[in-house]
Amino acid sequence: MSELKNYVKRGGFFKAVVEDGSDIIFVIDYSGDIQYVNSSVKETLGHNPNSLIGKNFFNYLSTSCLPRLLTTFKKIKRKVYEESVEFQFLCKDGTYKYLEFNSINLKQKEKIEGFILDCRDITQRKKDAEELQRAQKAKEQFLANISHEIRTPINGISGMATLLGQHPSESEQATYLSAIRSAADNLKVIINDILDIASIESGKLKFEQIGFNLNDLLQSLASTFNHQVKEKGIEFHVSLESEANQIFVGDPVRLNQILINLVSNAIKFTHTGSIDVRCAALKHVGKKFQIQFEVTDTGIGIPKDKLETIFESFSQADTSVTRKYGGTGLGLTIVKQLVELQGGRISVQSKVDKGSTFSFVLPYQKGDAKSINLVSYTSGNGTVQKLNGLNVLLVEDNDINRLYAGSILKMWGCKVRFAENGAAAVESIKTFSLDLVLMDIQMPVMDGFEATKVIRALDDPKSKLPIIALTANATRKDVEQCLAAGMNDCISKPFTPEDLFKAIKRQVGVKKTKGAELKKSDRPSFDLSYLKTVSNNNELFVTEMIDTYLKTMPKSIAEVRSFSGQKDWENLSRAAHKLKPSITLLGIHQAKELASEIERTAKLKQISPEFDRAIESFCQILENATAEIAALKV
Repeated sequence: MSELKNYVKRGGFFKAVVEDGSDIIFVIDYSGDIQYVNSSVKETLGHNPNSLIGKNFFNYLSTSCLPRLLTTFKKIKRKVYEESVEFQFLCKDGTYKYLEFNSINLKQKEKIEGFILDCRDITQRKKDAEELQRAQKAKEQFLANISHEIRTPINGISGMATLLGQHPSESEQATYLSAIRSAADNLKVIINDILDIASIESGKLKFEQIGFNLNDLLQSLASTFNHQVKEKGIEFHVSLESEANQIFVGDPVRLNQILINLVSNAIKFTHTGSIDVRCAALKHVGKKFQIQFEVTDTGIGIPKDKLETIFESFSQADTSVTRKYGGTGLGLTIVKQLVELQGGRISVQSKVDKGSTFSFVLPYQKGDAKSINLVSYTSGNGTVQKLNGLNVLLVEDNDINRLYAGSILKMWGCKVRFAENGAAAVESIKTFSLDLVLMDIQMPVMDGFEATKVIRALDDPKSKLPIIALTANATRKDVEQCLAAGMNDCISKPFTPEDLFKAIKRQVGVKKTKGAELKKSDRPSFDLSYLKTVSNNNELFVTEMIDTYLKTMPKSIAEVRSFSGQKDWENLSRAAHKLKPSITLLGIHQAKELASEIERTAKLKQISPEFDRAIESFCQILENATAEIAALKV
């Protein structure tokens, strides 16, 4: 013992080194008595160094780690060096901190029975590891839930399909088909949840800015859930404060998604009583409103200690809830993210066995009737008739998907040809006159990306054939990849007839409505007759105008795309206006009306979901015309 004390007293250089360090240095004898500790113990553990001298090191260890540490010390008495030994040491304030030491056995070199313990604070590292483990367990539970949730509807679809093949009666057929439809809808909800959370976490989610009426949206919401609440025997009420009963500009689809998620949850966890959806205007400054939505139920409620975790990814209040009620555990995460990404906030109040109230506030700009842009879908003899006679090539290697899409197209009066891979598709395009291609992505022999590349390299007009991607990979990145590959549009599987119809209408619907041919014309996309007329056929003037156009147009097109992406409507309106004289002089008639429409729409900020596509169409027309005009110079 005295040898160790003398060692500590004479260690001037040793003290100078350890006092300047951030690590805690203990010098203890074999029995655990503390002979020295540096000043770092004060900052990390709160103890005055002198207060620990003479105390026993083991008396400050947590009871949970003490037996292990005593065993460890017996072992390291026989070793020169030991590293990374974890323990919990008592702080001055009564709490414990995680530390880790490397030890030097002084007996091996100094012939003194004692240790130098170089200790580091690893509390944060332990917390991070525990959090990582908790997150990992949550994800593992999520994957188990998802596996169950996906298998359940698939088993239902498979089972009902088997029963349909056993020649059931008409009433049984109707029952089986209804069950298949319900299971398929459940499967789509699960898949959409996963895609939504992936899109949100990648930062690729975009919000529309269009006009909508809150009363219409809430009445539609009530209609959506009318059948479900009646089946469960619970009341469902929707109320809208008069000041909030007007037109606002925002993203009604995402608002509807938030409300559907919250109401679906309320119905799932409410067995008796009622569900109320209330909407009110909290305050407004000029045309800027703060709109509050509340969804209140009389359901099972949420335990107080779970209120902070229910918005986390892959989390539900209890794993037993998942087993009993199902669900991905992503719904409330998506709701919270959608609210906050729109500049809003969300909160929850709940009592077990009493019910819950989810409340969120979103900022909206007041709009008017002109800002509403409704896109309707007609499945009867009206709009769909405009597709009658459309020549479509369906490129799909899956028999069921080919049957599904082909049946829909034939029902609409389209003339459908089929190809099972990209190579066969290219041959069909070379051989037949077509108006549109529906292209699967993942196929044998040649995939959709490669096939599109080959098609775009064909001679006009076949190279300009509209191509719509049909893909099971439906994240924003996948969509962008399809468009970058040269495809005109993209719809994700599983798709509804409405999804398919809207995509076709975006590409060929306008031309068909006007009674024109759907296939691309062999005529050039520009007409120099006006330019020649105003210049009295001055070839030098015409050449100079064409040179100026070719030099400035790429930059102008880039500006249009940039202003659109930044939602800088004022500069977009100016850019479209500035382009009109050049478009008129070069006779790019397809772009002339679009330029005026873009200028007017951007100026009035009457932005709709179709506006981005109109801008892209405008830019593509100008790019095509520019390429054709440039070819004159070759």
